Amino acid sequence: MQQEFIRGLHNLRSEHKNCVATIGSFDGVHLGHQAVLQQLIGVARALGLPAVVIVFEPQPHEFFAGDKAPARLMRLREKLNALWAAGVDRILCLHFNQELRELSAEQFIDRVLINGLGIKHLVVGDDFRFGCDRRGDFALLKAKGNELGFVVSDTQTLTIAGERVSSTRIRELLQLGDFVGAATLLGKPYSIHGRVVYGKQLGRQLGVPTANVDLRRYRSPLHGVFAVTAYFVDGSHCQGVANVGVRPTVSGEKKPLLEVHLFDFSRNIYGAVLDVVFHHKLRDEKKFGSLDELKAQLQLDIQKAKTFFTTLSF
Repeated sequence: MQQEFIRGLHNLRSEHKNCVATIGSFDGVHLGHQAVLQQLIGVARALGLPAVVIVFEPQPHEFFAGDKAPARLMRLREKLNALWAAGVDRILCLHFNQELRELSAEQFIDRVLINGLGIKHLVVGDDFRFGCDRRGDFALLKAKGNELGFVVSDTQTLTIAGERVSSTRIRELLQLGDFVGAATLLGKPYSIHGRVVYGKQLGRQLGVPTANVDLRRYRSPLHGVFAVTAYFVDGSHCQGVANVGVRPTVSGEKKPLLEVHLFDFSRNIYGAVLDVVFHHKLRDEKKFGSLDELKAQLQLDIQKAKTFFTTLSF
């Protein structure tokens, strides 16, 4: 079955009806999400139906919190790639706006699940809530399923070492610099995926040429200087040091940028796609009194990162 991305209810067609679906933000596609996806795909394969994930853009909490919403673990494109990799057949992305926000739980079921997708089976987390009145929960879905002819199954919250696996917990671990803990909950090391874009080439002037990766977001779950490994699409990789932030010494931009200096590397990689894996936080981002001070600190960062890598085995 060909994988398909559907943006908006208005793009649903008759051939999209009859499916097994789940709903959620899936930020990070962590081990808890993966357990839900495995259950979804298992039911879908048993019934011979497509496995569909329903996501929202913006995410509901971003709609309500605005600039105060926590940073995403991954942008939409990264999320889609992770969902495809998990084996999902279709992704329905709903624009979360005032109209969708005002739907009651019953209206959401009728408009999206029944009239839109014609679901046969719905898989939801045990804490799933929806609808403007917050009346939508497992009990309501079960009752509506009995009435309208679809099955509902829930998934238990996944815990590791007594801690609930959640996007919130992973963000907390990243902010603490606990990349091992974050990787345990994610099921893989935390990384940022993006394309190398042209910058102001200040790093080259400072003797530390950098690959500038456009984060395509206004908030990042990481801030500071890190020891990283950059992976290319051909599978090759290179260790380096990265800065995630607004470059207060030279620009003070509002939109964060990921700058990666790769060790012993001289290839032209403008336009290349990198997967930057974060291993260790070296320091916080700070504003220096001069470019000479910044240049000296960058050399210290590089040495600290190289020392860190001598302790690792890949």
